Amino acid sequence: MARSIVIIAALLGALSVGLGAFGAHGLKQIVTETQVATFETGVKYQMYHAFFLLFIGICPYLSEKAKKVVLYLVLSGVLFFSGSIYLLTFKDLIDVNLKIIGPITPVGGLMLIAAWVYTAIQMIKNRALIK
Repeated sequence: MARSIVIIAALLGALSVGLGAFGAHGLKQIVTETQVATFETGVKYQMYHAFFLLFIGICPYLSEKAKKVVLYLVLSGVLFFSGSIYLLTFKDLIDVNLKIIGPITPVGGLMLIAAWVYTAIQMIKNRALIK
């Protein structure tokens, strides 16, 4: 599981760099400055959580079960939080009603918060593992 988490973290980070480059260069020509800033927020949170998953993958103080829970919370959170932000950036360019996506963003944020809190709780519970 740890190896898989590190691989997923690396891929999530690589995607963040690619999206960040797109946001810095190509996006400015098709959306407003405000939308670019919003897009960059999604990219930042995605990258923060790529680093978080790298830590989770190599952390010896968490059980495999705990690592799996954190992985699913982070992936779901990034998909909902950053993914919805990416889609909302283009709401003026596509002919699809994206009002349903707005409420998904905070749900994703809550999942990301839950991943951090769950990690803290697991660290506290597994004091015996920390030497």
